[in-house]
Amino acid sequence: MNKFKYSYANKRYHTLDYFYKKKFGCKVCKISLNAGFTCPNIDGFVGTKGCVYCSLSGSGEYGGDPNDDLVVQFEKVKKIMSHKWPKAKYIGYFQARTNTYAPVSTLKEKYEKVLALDDVVGISIATRPDAISDEVLDYLEKLNKKTFLTVELGLQTIHEKTTKLINRCHDLKCFDDMVLKLQKKGIFVVAHIINGLPYETKEMMIETVKHLNEIKIDGIKIHMLSVLKNTTLEKMYAEKPFHLLSLEEYVDIVCDQLEYLNDKIVVQRLTGDPDKNDLIGPKWLIKKTIVLNEIDKLMLKRDIYQGDKE
Repeated sequence: MNKFKYSYANKRYHTLDYFYKKKFGCKVCKISLNAGFTCPNIDGFVGTKGCVYCSLSGSGEYGGDPNDDLVVQFEKVKKIMSHKWPKAKYIGYFQARTNTYAPVSTLKEKYEKVLALDDVVGISIATRPDAISDEVLDYLEKLNKKTFLTVELGLQTIHEKTTKLINRCHDLKCFDDMVLKLQKKGIFVVAHIINGLPYETKEMMIETVKHLNEIKIDGIKIHMLSVLKNTTLEKMYAEKPFHLLSLEEYVDIVCDQLEYLNDKIVVQRLTGDPDKNDLIGPKWLIKKTIVLNEIDKLMLKRDIYQGDKE
């Protein structure tokens, strides 16, 4: 019998499925959407080259076709999911690129089109901490009073040397300041981090998680760095190969991170999910289920739970 209080599925960490079921009383599915946004790190506002690892789709590999209307994108996926979970509710996930980087009028039209659909209980918005204006922040506060709103902020690492290497074009203070602004508005905030960034040690990756405890983040997504075709990272890796974590190394690091992570923080992701046709390495990332199973097995072997060392 699993003693962990934040899981229904014999997991030793705070699962998103548990969180949604406690909040909404039913299965909740996220549907990835591509609203056709750009990014301030691409259009010249803060940079032009983008983050070195960013794919041509802007991390929207599993989002819809941006040429399709958002409702069409949503209904295509909902039709498939409803066969498995006929009584599920849904959250629209604005995933590709920077989803607050537009005038409020544009955001309102896109967000509220999805919120008006049947069985939608909220939206999740992936963005950058330097791409939420005061006007947008005020709008998000109003939106949060009408629905369940999640804002997902890319951090990747707390280490400034790495941040510059991967061309994030914002610093840690920018991230921390935006988290605080969103928290003051009562908005649920999720941080994205990446393990295996060039030249980072295991200790550095754990330090990133410890920092998220300190700023009291609500949720976390942990990714493994993937080298994809047609990215700056591909060129960097070809010119000066750096170490890519093995499956065993990655699982070991994630389990240590989970031990340090406050158990109230909802774990929304524990591995990346790259397109196998674009993936240069590490190839083990394609086998997502195996990665998750290995994390479960090692936590069981060590008899550890999320937050044991927090």
